[in-house]
Amino acid sequence: MTMAPSTSAEHRAGHGPLVELDHLTKNFAVKQGVFAHGKGIVHAVEDVSLTVNRGETLGIVGESGCGKSTTARLMVRLLEPTSGTIRFDGEDISTLSSRRLRPLRREMQIIFQDPYSSLNPRKSVGQIIGEPFAIHRTEKDIKSRVQELLARVGLNPEHYNRYPHEFSGGQRQRIGVARAFALRPKLIVCDEPVSALDVSVQAQILNLLKSLQAEFGLTYVFISHDLSVIRQVSDRIAVMYLGRVVEIGQSELLYEHPRHPYTAALLSAVPRPESNGSTARQRIVLSGDVPSPVDPPSACVFHPRCPRFHRGKCDVDLPPLQQFEGEHQAACHFPVERWPMTAEELASGGTAPSAAA
Repeated sequence: MTMAPSTSAEHRAGHGPLVELDHLTKNFAVKQGVFAHGKGIVHAVEDVSLTVNRGETLGIVGESGCGKSTTARLMVRLLEPTSGTIRFDGEDISTLSSRRLRPLRREMQIIFQDPYSSLNPRKSVGQIIGEPFAIHRTEKDIKSRVQELLARVGLNPEHYNRYPHEFSGGQRQRIGVARAFALRPKLIVCDEPVSALDVSVQAQILNLLKSLQAEFGLTYVFISHDLSVIRQVSDRIAVMYLGRVVEIGQSELLYEHPRHPYTAALLSAVPRPESNGSTARQRIVLSGDVPSPVDPPSACVFHPRCPRFHRGKCDVDLPPLQQFEGEHQAACHFPVERWPMTAEELASGGTAPSAAA
């Protein structure tokens, strides 16, 4: 996949935080008896604290159901937090009413995963992209502005009156990008925007997002389960597991030396060519399935599947995020010391739960 070079570090550095999440939690109530344990509460996001700096791309990665999309939706108040605070551009927006949030909607937008279901099939492209202008009353000549946006995202301005079903998947996602970018927001949440597209089309959309960021200084929160995509687009990466951030750091540092066993397991599954004489990377196979968010494990939520599990520590004490190189942080009592790990190092990391039972 060939993409445009990253925006320069000078362009992105020194702009301070745009979004600050402080001990953010989101629980969903469910009908009693739906799940085996019958707890009635899904712990979707648990005690998440994150900062998104102006002009950067923060990647959020993890398995399906880990809480990454919920966290991103909380950032832009598409969901109401159960507890914790959300600060946007220095203002606490955690409890703002819909009326007071409305002016801020211009500053925060979202690109959805599925370009087929995120566009209203009953509206023309002109109506879809022009809707933000109509709602916020920012343009007199909406048609001309929409046609400019169509050209900017690589579509024919003359297709203003066409409908979504007349476009391919990649073209529909370009329409989604144009709609999100229309009001020149400060923050755009990209919720797996290329996962439904072919690889060649993915590169085109990612290049488009990068060029818009470079030109207008946009801030992205990029959500994906594809580690290769996340590495190419992100300045920093947050790894989530069962509603919690277990590791966060600069993209290259995290890929060169993951500190959390879960991150190491994810990276060990990414195919890579091995040069002659190099040390083969040990494939880390996690046992069992992801626990239910209705009844998450005590202490470290990863301990039932962790190859470095230590009974009496990992299942008793919740590990805090501890500092490593630079801004690299990981929440683990027994972090990975060296990467890549050999089979011997993996085996010596601790006693697996099955062996200790």
